[in-house]
This record gives sequence, C-alpha cells and structure tokens, in this order.
Amino acid sequence: MDNASRSNSFGILSAPIEAALEIANLPVTAFGLLQKKVGDTARSMLTAGSSAYPEFDIADEADPGIFGPGSMTWRIHADKSMLVGGLRALFVQSLHPLAIAGVAEHSAYRSDPLGRLARTGRFVATTTYGTTQEAQSAIEMVRNVHQKVRGEASDGRSYSANDPALLSWVHNVEVESFLLAYRTYGKRITNAEANTYVQEMRVLGLALGADDLPETAEALSNWISRHPDAAPSDKAHEVVRFLVLPPLPLAVMPAYGVMAAAAIELLSLRQRFLLRLPLPIITSQVVVKPATGALLALLGWALGPPPPMLASLNISENR
Repeated sequence: MDNASRSNSFGILSAPIEAALEIANLPVTAFGLLQKKVGDTARSMLTAGSSAYPEFDIADEADPGIFGPGSMTWRIHADKSMLVGGLRALFVQSLHPLAIAGVAEHSAYRSDPLGRLARTGRFVATTTYGTTQEAQSAIEMVRNVHQKVRGEASDGRSYSANDPALLSWVHNVEVESFLLAYRTYGKRITNAEANTYVQEMRVLGLALGADDLPETAEALSNWISRHPDAAPSDKAHEVVRFLVLPPLPLAVMPAYGVMAAAAIELLSLRQRFLLRLPLPIITSQVVVKPATGALLALLGWALGPPPPMLASLNISENR
C-alpha cells in the first residue's frame, strides 16, 4: 500500500474514531452540566436567588476571626449537614413562647422564607469564616436589628430579642442542632471534639449577648431538655405547620421533605409530643437516614466545599 492509500485509509478510519470519542465524552459533559444545574438551583434556594456565596473578607492565620481555619467550628460548619441542623433548630426554638412570639410578630418567615434563610446563612458564614472585623460587623448588625424586636407574648409577658435569656435559648439550641446533625450525617468526632465545638461557639454566643452557655455537649443537651420555659403554644404549632409544608417551588419540595423528616428525626420524644409531630417508627428510621445521607452527598457533590475552606486548603498546600 502506497503512502496516499495509507493516508486515505487513516482518513476513513478517523471519522468514526473521532465520533466515538465524542460519544464517550458525552457522559462526562452531561455529568458536568447536571452538577452545575443542581448546584445553581441549590445555591439559588440558599441565597434567595443570588446563586453566589456571600462575599466577605476571609479569615486566615494573620487574622483568624472568631474561630480560625483549624477550629472545629470551621470543620462542622463546612458540612452540608448544617442544612438539617438549621431546620431542626427552628423546630426546637419554637418551643420557647417568648422566642416564638418575637419570630411570629417581627419576622418575614411567612412572606419571604428564602430571604430569611439567606440572611441567616450569611450571618453564620460571616461569623464563622470572616475576619475579626467582618464578624464583629455582622454581630453588631444583628444586635441593632434585635433592638427593634420587642413586644408582648400571648401569655402577657413582655419580650425583647436582646434579652440574654432568650439569646441563650436561641444560641444553645442552634449549637446543639448543628452538632447533632453533624454527628448523625457528617463525620465522626470524639466527645472531646464535640466539647471543643461547644466551647468555641460560646465565644459567639457571648458576643451576641447570651449569658447562660454550657461548656460541654452533655451539659448543653441537659440545659435544653430541662429548660423550664419550653412549652407548646398556638404560635409554635403555626410555625411547625409552616416548616413542614412551606410555600416553596414544587420542584424542590421532595428534597425539602427529606430534610424536614431528617430534622424531625433529631428531635427528642418530648419535643415531638409538644410540637404535635409524629413519633418515630421503624420505617422512618430505616428510610429517612439513608435518603438524607444520599441527598446531602448529592448537594456536597454539586456545591462543593465553601470558598473559605478552599482558600484555607490552598494556603496549606502552598506552604
């Protein structure tokens, strides 16, 4: 075979080979498009439509902020189990009549649930990963907003969002919820590491104005379970109904339903009874945990780690 014939032969073969290679790359391309679609949708929901991570100056070794890159708080708050923990915190926090009165009368959770979620997420991200100045500014802004949150609950008691007792309730429930969710759906940690997280978060709680903050995970759990003000109320049941079936886009309701079920699974029997939520059954325990694990894994794949964690990893690798 001469060179011209050989060249023509390869030319004839190259077309199907190139076509085959393009077909082989289709799954990779489709996979990437799917990842982007899921990630953009999730970010849009979590940021009330902006689809971008909150922008702020990220802490580093020179200015570690409140916690610092090597803290348990950075580690736990980077995990997607925070979504379950945050939802669980809302259920439990509704059990305090004064706390839920402030939410019901001053919050836009009914008219703008995604906006409220985004603002909360921005505060957690900024106080976790931001520089000292960024964190202090976020805390000061929240304290200023709280100044306006005052009123009278249905039982006749007055309330103020800057009341140290109410701030302690909200903060402690949030910390316990994040920790429970991480220990259930995140990585394994020791009791000592759990206590470290609780102690780290005390710094944030004190900065916000709370004054009754346990120092260990066990003490924290006991503080919440034995709190004398925890009781059912009409407003609590109203908030729970909203949390179980919020006015979200139909496309995301199946995923939200899994998250809500996972959050409810992390409630104690007493908390479920007070909130008129279903008691645990074998099928829910068998189904909910695997479904939630799969959903969080999907979100982790689609969203990736928070930008501050990526920045921290890059700094470590470049040393």
